[in-house]
Amino acid sequence: MAQKKMWGGRFAQDTAKSVEDYTRSVDFDRRLYAEDILGSKAHARMLARQGIIAGHEAEALVRGLDQVRAEIESGAFKWRPELEDVHMNIEARLTEIVGPVGGKLHTARSRNDQVALDMRLHVAARLDDWARGLKALVAVLVELSKGREETVMPGLTHLQPAQPVSLAHHLLAYAWMLKRDCERVGQALVRVRVSPLGAAALAGTTFDLDPESAARELGFAGVFKNSLDAVSDRDFVIEAVFCACLAMSHLSRLCEEIVLWANPCFGFVRLPDAFATGSSIMPQKRNPDVCELMRGRTARVYGGLMALLALVKGLPLAYNRDLQEDKEPFFATDDILAPSLAIMVEMLPGLEFFPRAMARAAEQGYLNATELADYLAARGLPFREAHHAAGRAVALAEGRGQGLADLGLDELKAICPLVEGDVFEVLSLSAALRRRTSPGGTGPDSAARQARELLDWLGRDG
Repeated sequence: MAQKKMWGGRFAQDTAKSVEDYTRSVDFDRRLYAEDILGSKAHARMLARQGIIAGHEAEALVRGLDQVRAEIESGAFKWRPELEDVHMNIEARLTEIVGPVGGKLHTARSRNDQVALDMRLHVAARLDDWARGLKALVAVLVELSKGREETVMPGLTHLQPAQPVSLAHHLLAYAWMLKRDCERVGQALVRVRVSPLGAAALAGTTFDLDPESAARELGFAGVFKNSLDAVSDRDFVIEAVFCACLAMSHLSRLCEEIVLWANPCFGFVRLPDAFATGSSIMPQKRNPDVCELMRGRTARVYGGLMALLALVKGLPLAYNRDLQEDKEPFFATDDILAPSLAIMVEMLPGLEFFPRAMARAAEQGYLNATELADYLAARGLPFREAHHAAGRAVALAEGRGQGLADLGLDELKAICPLVEGDVFEVLSLSAALRRRTSPGGTGPDSAARQARELLDWLGRDG
């Protein structure tokens, strides 16, 4: 006689052990237990409101589900691999607790809309947490920028000296990236919070349901419009992982800069001891392992997105068991992004910055060459000619091993007669910062405005 499966009435043979091992998901989807119980309670109450089950039956189901949750969270719950997944495990234990009425919970519901709801509830909760982490990191970067609006450092393009920027401006560039990440997460949440409950297996149900009331109870703003789409859609998982990919890319870029800055060849920062590691053979080493691992784990998040996109690309409507594979990439993504944000919030305030090293680096590479070109253009020389004149001045200074400001006035006038004595004020790196008054520029006032705007955004949304 076949094993007593909840779906086994049509089958005469036991499921092969190899098939049970291959198809079960309870080893990882048990992570959805809280969402499964929350959705089941909302479904039970909705069934009672609609007169599909009695009120006292719904109350018994809700009490039983609460007991199941308490058992899971205390560690007393016995997970049974032969029951395949989190849903069947919870329903089986519920029926043991409340008796035959437990079999009524699945009225007008399929595992197809059930698992879609569970996943939406879980993704929504995790996106909320990601948003909090992103905002906390923005706040840290804004705080780090304060008082550093005139700390000169080299701005790079192609990893080569380009123009002087302030440390505050550099830090705030990452704050703006993370703000966009937070906004993306918020926009994704709108599409996640759509309830599929009531779509059943794929075609809806003959029972008179009220999906809107269950959705409201669960904090969702809307319900499905098409039952086929409701049970087969995993766009919301893919979009969430895409948001995580961009956020991790920004963290990875910041990590790369910290790795470079912490190298004594740069010497811009010192990592706190609690966030550096040593070498088993080289006693002098202070390795930025946290940053390196975060940079490396970004690749795993990217891999999750590719896996999800490949997962759905050829699926016909409606539900297919392939969709069981949406969970592990999302769980893995969450297990990387959430702690990455938290550790950045903890680590960054402990960075020790070295402004003198930054200033020395900024004095190399002729970062003030553009200042000379702009100076000449402001005096009426066409910019292309001014660019060539500044280039000749750089070549002259470079040949002598000097800086531009070390050239004599006569030498500069020989290159371009428009040069006057005030040119040396322009060639000062500090003056170069202050002169960058254009909107969004690196000037001290601009950096302070950026910080205020970000703090205002955190105040409104934080």
